[in-house]
Amino acid sequence: MAGMPGPAYPCYKNLDPFIDVEWLRSLDAFIVEKIEQRLEAARDRQFYTGPFLLDDRKPRLPGSKMVYLSEARGEDDYYRLDDPGFWRPSAEADDFAPLMEFIGTLPFETTGRMLIMYDPAGAAVSAHRDHDSQDLCHEFIWFRTNLEKPFYMLDERSGEKLYVTSHSAWFDTVNQFHGADANGRLSISIRVDGKFTDEFRKLIPYPAAGRSAAAALWASAER
Repeated sequence: MAGMPGPAYPCYKNLDPFIDVEWLRSLDAFIVEKIEQRLEAARDRQFYTGPFLLDDRKPRLPGSKMVYLSEARGEDDYYRLDDPGFWRPSAEADDFAPLMEFIGTLPFETTGRMLIMYDPAGAAVSAHRDHDSQDLCHEFIWFRTNLEKPFYMLDERSGEKLYVTSHSAWFDTVNQFHGADANGRLSISIRVDGKFTDEFRKLIPYPAAGRSAAAALWASAER
């Protein structure tokens, strides 16, 4: 938007004012129990950071696992995370029905990829960026039922880490790195991608170019 200052990194947009945090927190025991049950089967796919690591010596498979609440109609395509026609509910969605009910209250017109990320050992997640397309803005909500995961945004120039202190967030995944410190215990977070509602979009300062920075612009405007 004309006249708006550029984003100040590191940053994230706290989305707690736009969701039912008490409902989210009430799901904690349920989700922890469900994840602990899955540990014995050890069948979930391992989380991959992708090629855009801050430090190539760090692991690209840090230890986190993923439970897909929706599945792709074909081979996974990271650039179609928000495409509702490319995703359909998975069998796991039924196992996490209370969570799916909560997701239905989020400000999305449609949803695409939905997944739970967990690590029973709470290992560090290497600082990474999700992709490098400046004009691709994934509309998503990252959220968690508790604050156990030490998740951060990172300014690689200064080394400053900004830890997420809210239960939910939207952040720029292209122009800043993000990751998590080790905490040595079960850590869980959830991400839902899709298309925000028109009402919600009216709050967001989408730039004419470089749309990947929209979340950062929104967060920075309130500093």
